Amino acid sequence: MTIAAPDKMKSNREVVVTPVLRSLDSSDSLLLSPVTVAGRSRYFTIQRHSLADPASLYQSKQGLKIPYAADVKMDSWMEHSQLDLKLTERGCCGDSLNSDDQPMALLDFRPREFAPALSYIRPVVSNEPKTRTINGSAYIDFPVNITEIRPSYRRNPIELAKINATIDSVRLDEDINIDAVTIKGYASPEGSYSNNTRLASGRTQALKEYVQMLHKFAPGLIKTSWEPEDWGGLKRYVEGSGLAHRDEILAIIDTDMDPDAKDAKIKRTYPEEYRFLLMEVYPALRHSDYTIDYTIRTFTDPEEILRLVKTAPQKLSLNEFYIAAATLEQGSPEYEDLWETAVRMYPDSEVALINAANAALSAGHLKRAEECLAKAGNGPDAIYTRGNLAALNGDLDLARQLFAEAARMKVADAPAALERINQISDSATITRLMK
Repeated sequence: MTIAAPDKMKSNREVVVTPVLRSLDSSDSLLLSPVTVAGRSRYFTIQRHSLADPASLYQSKQGLKIPYAADVKMDSWMEHSQLDLKLTERGCCGDSLNSDDQPMALLDFRPREFAPALSYIRPVVSNEPKTRTINGSAYIDFPVNITEIRPSYRRNPIELAKINATIDSVRLDEDINIDAVTIKGYASPEGSYSNNTRLASGRTQALKEYVQMLHKFAPGLIKTSWEPEDWGGLKRYVEGSGLAHRDEILAIIDTDMDPDAKDAKIKRTYPEEYRFLLMEVYPALRHSDYTIDYTIRTFTDPEEILRLVKTAPQKLSLNEFYIAAATLEQGSPEYEDLWETAVRMYPDSEVALINAANAALSAGHLKRAEECLAKAGNGPDAIYTRGNLAALNGDLDLARQLFAEAARMKVADAPAALERINQISDSATITRLMK
């Protein structure tokens, strides 16, 4: 710093200027090394008699400015303190005539905290209906060459109950409208292709009629298709198996031979593996896959949405999560839980991930915010939110880089965040108290 010395001084007088660092409540203080400014006669007297350190002695003259520096060990009370100048005037014999304290500056070395401006993204509101799908497979047992369903035959009570429970899970929900039920039947490669075609189509039709009888769907709502022989399912099993001739059997499956010829060749060439497939694998290839397509109504009441967040979050769109979030306090456990639930429902949504990251930052859960942002892509909002995370982690250099990039990408809050980071980088502020 620079000390401005007194302009007017009698030739035989001196002024000792002592910088003093004081706590704001005056409970602590520290005297720094003084400097002496002397009139012409007094200056030479001091020099002649070695009455002061020559390095800290200055002859008075108009406009004198003294460069000053001092190193002191930092103490906690100094983080927010005041710097004064103690001016002691002395006469020709060194006797003290008067003393005066002049405030010079307020010093603030306290660590700066970064308060992020969290930017939540409102999802794009879609006019498309909320459509969902449930899939399942059933293994209905039929007597040999029979296409009629016998509900009490073997495991049929269990398999039919499984289909009905899946349908009822949406059919009985007042928020849901079923759009279509699709059933696709398969037979195994055992036997002739023509007979398997008859079995697959007939058994699929039988299952359709059974479902229709129970649930009284509108005409045309149930759609059906069939595949005479499930060679795809057989291939998937063999690929993951430890069969001795796995590769050779796969090569036969992949040929364009007639299906009956393929089955016969596997049976003839690899009889031991074929017996195993016939007993353990082929029964599972006789199955019926079913799909239920349905539409969920739109929700606008925040209280109803908040209930669904806890009971049936799969019914909600991202925009409905956003509507409910607006009624909660940011930083609260309920707010964070809501966006965590949104991420579970929409794990690949950048909007959900960024909003969940913001909620985690608001709650002080920086590690969770980092996990969300790792999957949130590299769009402008993700980059800006990563800047907030870096700042809260104390990495000001990275925060500055990210905010600068976000500002170039026109994120509205980024310029102010960048300016705040630059202010914090200057770790102390000094407020002048005297001119």
